[in-house]
Amino acid sequence: MNHVSLLIGGKSLPARDGRTFQRIDPTKRTAATQAAAATVSDVSLAVKSAADAFQSWAGTGPGRRRELLLRAAEVLLSHKAEFIQFMIAETGATEGWAAFNVEMGAGLLREAASMTTQIAGEVLPTDVPDNLAMAIRQPLGVCAGIAPWNAPVILGIRALAAPLACGNTVVFKASEACPAVHSLIGTVLQEAGFPDGVANVLTNDPAEAADMVAALIDEPSVRHVNFTGSTRVGRIIAERAARHLKPVLLELGGKAPLIVLDDADLDAAVDAAAFGAFLNQGQICMSTERIVVDSKLADEFVKRLSAKAASLPVRDPSLGPTVLGAIVDEQSASRVNGLVNDAIEKGAHLAAGGKAEGTLMQATILDHVTPSMRIYAEESFGPVVTIVRVNGDEEALRIANDTEFGLSAAIFSQNMARAWTLARKLETGICHINGPTVHDEPQMPFGGVKASGYGRFGGKAAIHEFTVLRWITVQTGARHYPF
Repeated sequence: MNHVSLLIGGKSLPARDGRTFQRIDPTKRTAATQAAAATVSDVSLAVKSAADAFQSWAGTGPGRRRELLLRAAEVLLSHKAEFIQFMIAETGATEGWAAFNVEMGAGLLREAASMTTQIAGEVLPTDVPDNLAMAIRQPLGVCAGIAPWNAPVILGIRALAAPLACGNTVVFKASEACPAVHSLIGTVLQEAGFPDGVANVLTNDPAEAADMVAALIDEPSVRHVNFTGSTRVGRIIAERAARHLKPVLLELGGKAPLIVLDDADLDAAVDAAAFGAFLNQGQICMSTERIVVDSKLADEFVKRLSAKAASLPVRDPSLGPTVLGAIVDEQSASRVNGLVNDAIEKGAHLAAGGKAEGTLMQATILDHVTPSMRIYAEESFGPVVTIVRVNGDEEALRIANDTEFGLSAAIFSQNMARAWTLARKLETGICHINGPTVHDEPQMPFGGVKASGYGRFGGKAAIHEFTVLRWITVQTGARHYPF
């Protein structure tokens, strides 16, 4: 079993009152990790540590910040085997998904390193004689980062890398479902040489998550919050931060549609649909949750996708390579089963797969899904995808937009003008033409609209999120006043 401490001010510490909690392996049902259960007083200590380190870190030159971020990327890769082991044990991830997390995490650190010299301002025109007017970007201060378990290395690094590149210090609240993975990110930054207090990591008992988040947001020295997770929790965080007028970056839930038009390349669409729906057991914010397919080719599409789904192996990922591993816990698996049961009871056809047994579930396809079924609107966050049959482009667009969410989408068509026209009308932050809904790169502006959140991670867009724009003038000559 792994043992995890808090990282505060560069030191590995127990919780203030010595309490711990256990993370249970989702397939073996044994303890995977014993982690420190931070208290509200630990939150204050971590924030003070970050605040004390801020002025020095903000004054550190971009070259030095770039050097440390690049070094962190290499240290991260050197811990690849540990990250894979921890992700399998804590979240039920497959070896392939865990390895990709580490590679992508290194890419995020390298991209953040490249941003340190892109934090630029401008000289502004002014009507005041002999006046130099400038808009400059400066770091915000202490940033609170909160990341989930489903892509723990990618999303954990994302919560830290850009804020650090911009000269902020960070208090990172780890997910209760993967304390060892998120704690190891803190270790990576320490080994890379980041100064004490610049990056702090807190782990907490699941029962105390709400109190921990509230305390973190309420700390006066915390100037910005970034959160990736459910829309339900995102609303709570936004409301809490609004009381203090603190800016928030939210990347929340999704119900990504993949539109298959009547001229689509079916083989390409099937491959993209299977990848987008079943990678990491469908537990990705961009996962293909809805396939909106033209009735003219729906039967053939469902036939091919069902055959593809039936060929995908599922097993305990600790036993070796597999395509599908475990759902994160039995409660989540039970919730997914409930969505499947509800759909079948209301007339959906089970085209492939079936209900979860424990935390293992086959790739599942529900055809003839209608708005009366819960799964039509609710994010499943499991290895199940729905088929909604439509007639023509306008109905496809209407169904694709018929959701509170708006993160990712995809369109398959061999007519680029036709696909582009639909892409422009989709109510999502991201759309891929002839590609899967699951696609991210470190330099891209990643984020959603509607109930999928607001703000953008990635590339230069992140500079806007993690800096404040200030107007500063210098009067270089005498100024005339009316009195």
